[in-house]
Amino acid sequence: MAWARKHLLDIQSLSAEEILTVLDTARAFKAVGERAIKKVPALRGKTVVNLFVEPSTRTRISFELAAQRLTADVINFSAEASSLKKGETLKDTARNLEALNADIIVMRHSASGAPHFLARFLDASMINAGDGAHEHPTQALLDAFTIREKKGKIEGLNVTILGDILYSRVARSNIWAMTKLGARVTLCGPSTLLPRMFEQMGCRVTYNVDEAIADADIINLLRIQHERQRKTMFPSIGEYTGLFGLTQARLARTKPEALIMHPGPINRGVEIDSDIADSKRSLIIDQVTNGLAVRMAVLFLVTGGQGPQGVAA
Repeated sequence: MAWARKHLLDIQSLSAEEILTVLDTARAFKAVGERAIKKVPALRGKTVVNLFVEPSTRTRISFELAAQRLTADVINFSAEASSLKKGETLKDTARNLEALNADIIVMRHSASGAPHFLARFLDASMINAGDGAHEHPTQALLDAFTIREKKGKIEGLNVTILGDILYSRVARSNIWAMTKLGARVTLCGPSTLLPRMFEQMGCRVTYNVDEAIADADIINLLRIQHERQRKTMFPSIGEYTGLFGLTQARLARTKPEALIMHPGPINRGVEIDSDIADSKRSLIIDQVTNGLAVRMAVLFLVTGGQGPQGVAA
């Protein structure tokens, strides 16, 4: 199935076929990245604006490099040094960027739904790079790509997401992606950060870490989203680590072939032992590498690219 969407706003509205189109296209772009000359002219003459109104390192740099690899012109927009600080509305900022002939706007914003709002009246393609605690679609796509690359499939796998589920946009996007592609998803974390309502998304909810990771093929760890939550969600960092951190002792009780993922930034010694983060079972660096190929695929597809067969040889 060819991709026919102008925007990438979330995973919830995508079909399994559309997700697989992105993953297959990303695989073709990853092969491009392994060549001596890593650029292709797929977006020559196009302008990509990175509109990041919330801090980011990996995602912003990844989108910037992805656009450059596709030979696009790239503008990095800093909210701190913009007229947003003078009271200009987000809508007016975006319209001014579009007036400068921006073809794609990649946006991260602390307000859930902000990219959906702009997509309603802009001619440019909108890509959601994370909106509040709602979704982070390209993170879920790169996670799915990494799992399929390492395990050969997603359907039938047991995927455990462990940590701050309530405030995590990565968790929501991953739940949609994994369930649509046929994985069995288990969620685990403190009860204050994991309400039972997530069962309505087709997940198993447990508050017992050993139970959550016992049969897991993939353990996807999430950091505590301090910037989005109240301070009263759990007593202390030390208690969180003791009850829910992935330690060597806990890892020893998992399947030997279980792999560890984390969207970053990692809080070493909190949700994950430092030695585990750097071990052979960790896919954390693979996720960063694959993020580049996935974001190249998304930029290519929203501007009319026709899937993997359209990637320049």
